[in-house]
Amino acid sequence: MATNDESKKVRKLQVRRFKPEENPEKHYLNEEKGLWAWMTTVDHKKIGLMYLGSIVFFFFVAGVLALLLRTELLTPARSFMDADMYNQVFTLHGAIMIFFFLVPSVPAVLGNFILPLQLGAKDVAFPRLNLASYYIYVIGALFTLFAIFTGGVDTGWTFYTPYSSTTSGGNIMAMTFGIFILGFSSILTGINFMVTIHKMRSPGITWNKLPLNLWGLYATSIIQILATPVLAITLLLLTMERMLSIGIFDPAIGGDPVLYQHFFWFYSHPAVYIMIVPGFGIISEVISTFSRKVIFGYWAIALSSLAIAFIGFLVWGHHMFTAGQSSLANMVFSFLTFLVGIPTGIKIFNWLATMYKGSIDLKTPMVYALVFLFLFTIGGFTGIMLGALAVDIHLHDTYYVVAHFHYVMMGGMVMAFLAGLHYWWPKMFGKMYSEFWAKITCAVIFVGFNMTFLPQFVMGAQGMPRRYFNYIDQFQSFHQFSTIGAYIMGVGFVMMAAYMIHSLVKGKPASSNPWGSRALEWQTSSPVPLHNFEHTPVIINGPYDYHKPMSEFQLGIAAKHGHHHAEEEVAVKVSKQEKE
Repeated sequence: MATNDESKKVRKLQVRRFKPEENPEKHYLNEEKGLWAWMTTVDHKKIGLMYLGSIVFFFFVAGVLALLLRTELLTPARSFMDADMYNQVFTLHGAIMIFFFLVPSVPAVLGNFILPLQLGAKDVAFPRLNLASYYIYVIGALFTLFAIFTGGVDTGWTFYTPYSSTTSGGNIMAMTFGIFILGFSSILTGINFMVTIHKMRSPGITWNKLPLNLWGLYATSIIQILATPVLAITLLLLTMERMLSIGIFDPAIGGDPVLYQHFFWFYSHPAVYIMIVPGFGIISEVISTFSRKVIFGYWAIALSSLAIAFIGFLVWGHHMFTAGQSSLANMVFSFLTFLVGIPTGIKIFNWLATMYKGSIDLKTPMVYALVFLFLFTIGGFTGIMLGALAVDIHLHDTYYVVAHFHYVMMGGMVMAFLAGLHYWWPKMFGKMYSEFWAKITCAVIFVGFNMTFLPQFVMGAQGMPRRYFNYIDQFQSFHQFSTIGAYIMGVGFVMMAAYMIHSLVKGKPASSNPWGSRALEWQTSSPVPLHNFEHTPVIINGPYDYHKPMSEFQLGIAAKHGHHHAEEEVAVKVSKQEKE
């Protein structure tokens, strides 16, 4: 039993925790100034912002390359690129967007910034390792930029052999070595997050009170740690083959190019979930907050993230239905592809059930969450169709696959990232953006996105191959419509950059909790103090307890609802921590 003094101490800490200073004069953004202070910081918040600046740069580069591709495809014949240039631009667009934006964006940016706040911790478990992860990311990026400026790479972003074994000169070495280095950043970040979640939770944050965003990051960390080494080994083998002429993948010297596909997709399909699973966590936070409801099926959503992480390792072969696998292998991979759709469907059902009869507030993060639900559902459904053997034989390597992939990645992961960025922007910078322009921008991006990729489903169904430089005349109207949509989407992202920058300069100061959320990260000041919380927070309520009155939630008074034992358990934990 906890003593009265310990119980009073718990209440005192709770009251301190739930009364953050509004618009504090001192916070992490102005604590240390100067370039050197930022370059040597071990503050998880500043490292998250440095990742944000880096991934925005690579998103811009990859986006410009995409617009160049769409411009070339306005006409069936050559416009301003030759075939070699087209292959290089296509390869760089895919490699940069996937390895330098999609994979690190949610874990490295929002994960770095938000994870310790949601745990009530002062930082991640290994702050210096966190900074080292960022510099490893930068070093890998420099090798990629070197490959771009010395002639580019024309193998396609998958670096399939024998193309990568026999072409691109030394540039393929620089590109693959850069991605090899980048993998260590992903692995170290995953280790850091897992240890932080296990060891640095504040008193009272049990596994059933862990925010679903952290369950998503936890599942993602598992994939990062287990899958990324396979990519590193694959690229290392490719390098050895090129340097030493060892027959591993190149059939001209006794290798097997299909072996490369097995290795590559064993990493790259789980990598799809590295991109999307943390996005699922963001959507859970946003929908619960703006529906003002307890999340429906907490454990179903949490465990489905782990199920996706596990099953995702078993479905790589569905990328290779036309590569000469046995009929039995194709059937097994097809079944597992259908199976991985079940935990994803559980999430979508639970999100819809959470919104049912909720008090929905259509702020910008919620609008992006709804866009995510619409676009990702299309992406997921078309993925199930591609998992069907008879359908995939016809649609394999067509624009249908391009459209499906972009509905999952762009319509899913990117929209989830934008929902999270708008949701936590006030906490990150202490400024509010224009809701009006943010919603207009979301509508522009939504229209542009669907104009870009919906026609590609039709083209693919009619047999238009992907990755082709020229095409027959019957597809010209579809390509022109798709290119106009890409321009509209590009305008939307420029508008977003404009109002976000405006908010930093002239935006209204944000309160500590502008959305009225019950989650822990909103119970500290905006912008966040240097050490996140003035005192170690003590948790009695869960992050989704919207059924409790806000005043009682803020004070953490569990006794009124008969939760004496919960309060006593927290007090005992505090006492044990102090003794240790």
